[in-house]
Amino acid sequence: MPIFNYKVETTRGRIKRGRMVGLNENEVINKLRRRELNPLSVVDASNTLETKINLLLNPVKRKDLVIFTRQFAVMIAANVTVVESLVILIDQTKGLSLKKIISEIAFEVDSGSFLSDAFAKRPQIFSNFFVNIIRSGETSGKLDEVLNYLADEMEKNYDMVSKIKGAMIYPVFIIAALIGVGVVLMVYVIPNLTSILTETSAKLPLSTRIVIGISNFMQDYLWLIVILLVVIGFLIRLYLKTYIGRKQFDILKLRMPIFGRLFKYIYLMRFTRSLSTLLKGGVTITKSLEITADVVSNTIYRELILDTLESINDGNPLATVLETSRDVPEMVPQMIAVGEKTGKIDEVLDQITSFYSRESSNMLDNLSKLMEPIIMVVMGLGVGVMVAAVILPMYNLASQF
Repeated sequence: MPIFNYKVETTRGRIKRGRMVGLNENEVINKLRRRELNPLSVVDASNTLETKINLLLNPVKRKDLVIFTRQFAVMIAANVTVVESLVILIDQTKGLSLKKIISEIAFEVDSGSFLSDAFAKRPQIFSNFFVNIIRSGETSGKLDEVLNYLADEMEKNYDMVSKIKGAMIYPVFIIAALIGVGVVLMVYVIPNLTSILTETSAKLPLSTRIVIGISNFMQDYLWLIVILLVVIGFLIRLYLKTYIGRKQFDILKLRMPIFGRLFKYIYLMRFTRSLSTLLKGGVTITKSLEITADVVSNTIYRELILDTLESINDGNPLATVLETSRDVPEMVPQMIAVGEKTGKIDEVLDQITSFYSRESSNMLDNLSKLMEPIIMVVMGLGVGVMVAAVILPMYNLASQF
């Protein structure tokens, strides 16, 4: 779908410029006039370098996708047609990348494609989970209901991710600031302070000699340290792209003190929430497990879910494999077994999701409070080492005169 750069004059005589997606120049002009704007120029800018860079630097954001899904669900529930809803959302959406994608989907659906097929052509934006929920709604004729399920779940996932990121901002910022201050001290400040100590030829404490050695090394080889860190980071990233590397990293996350339990709760919540949403959308249990295995984003749980799928295909209950895993609390398979017996598996999964959602939220709140004293202790230790290594020897030297 083409992207047009436009120049318009407002009713007050002001000149404004902007971008708009449309089928052709006439459609863009009509849209601008409906907004009581006088088009002065409309130029197709789809293939310009500026537009390509803009699309590259402004990918589709999770928040924009959540807002789009909710607005789409509201419009479908209000009996607005799919194509008309998408056309309206083109102008409602702020992000240029998502605006372009919605316009392309609207064109494809208007040309006779299924909505789910149009979403499926863009897997980098719309996940397998998203596509199958839409497909189940189209098949069952309950697109408005499944869209509401989808919007609710996406909002919950977004809120959880936002809360996790928010809890991590403070400690990450403090740690980065400490590292930055430490480098500045070692490269610029410490050499000036310790030059006085080395000139006296006095025997220096071990801590002072270590600090001086580190400072001299960083002065001479800071460039090498930076290069090594970049190379190590690149190699780690490559390793994590392999199956073995990803699996080892996922195991490490689950075994970490404090954080391990939080990660476990988050993955279990993704599993139960996604499975419940798919089942409510009318997707079969086998297909739901297959999709959920990819949604959970952890190789340990992915293998566990795939083993569960294989077990179900052999005629066993859903809880059979889950009962044998050390990474699944006993409560989960027990409740799932009850849900299978009563025929209310989706309701039981919702209850499990609610439980782990509260547990995760409480852990994040406690984690934020716990990080503050830990950071203060780390800062205190850093200051203490610097005082013991530099200030005290200088004080002892001054007291001799």
